[in-house]
Amino acid sequence: MFAVIETGGKQYKVQYGDVVFVEKLAAEENAEVEFPVVALCGEDGSLSVGAPYVEGAKVVGKVLKNGKAKKVTVMTYKPKKNEKRKLGHRQPYTKVQIEAINA
Repeated sequence: MFAVIETGGKQYKVQYGDVVFVEKLAAEENAEVEFPVVALCGEDGSLSVGAPYVEGAKVVGKVLKNGKAKKVTVMTYKPKKNEKRKLGHRQPYTKVQIEAINA
């Protein structure tokens, strides 16, 4: 069984046991997290598509870790103006393992 969940403005296709990196959630490590916004559920040959979301469906996951991704370096430069700037950014994430898909 698989499902397409929506969190943090993005959609993720998940199955039981998958580990996904989602936008940072307000949850501690080893806490259970529910994703009530399920856009699609599928099993073997059947497929239920939500309009816009599947009624009564939810996905349950366990938070494994909260962390930050690798640093991304950004350079801005304006020619002939002697203007340049170097910036760095580390995007926070939450690592979640999918425990159950209830459709």
